[in-house]
Amino acid sequence: MPETILVIEDERMTRTNLLGFLRSEGYESLGAANGKEGIQLAQRHLPDLIICDILMPELDGYDVLMTLQKNPQTASIPFIFLTVAADEDGFRHGLSLGADDYLSKPVTSKQLGAAITAQLKKKLKNSDLPLPVTSSADWVPHQ
Repeated sequence: MPETILVIEDERMTRTNLLGFLRSEGYESLGAANGKEGIQLAQRHLPDLIICDILMPELDGYDVLMTLQKNPQTASIPFIFLTVAADEDGFRHGLSLGADDYLSKPVTSKQLGAAITAQLKKKLKNSDLPLPVTSSADWVPHQ
């Protein structure tokens, strides 16, 4: 089953282009026109990856990421910012909130494809890790 990628982008043409690219690459894709709709779709569909603009009305991309980070079901979904607001402060702020990558518009299909592949591989690798100790009763001190 192909991975599902959610695109949260308020500019219709950009969203349409991104969704078309994702479909041409074999991904299932979902599109949201704003942050509020994006959060709802993320919680309903639990996509494998989220690509999100930062500068949007109502809820900006930072608010979307912070909201999703608070929900255990969506907190581990890889999150890529894709924005024209690409300065070093914004980049650092996005990563400090938990974003996994940060791409500047305009982005080439090669750049976007590489970022998506890297995040999906990282997610797959992390899903193969052993589960962490869940209680102190499970923990045995090293002797």
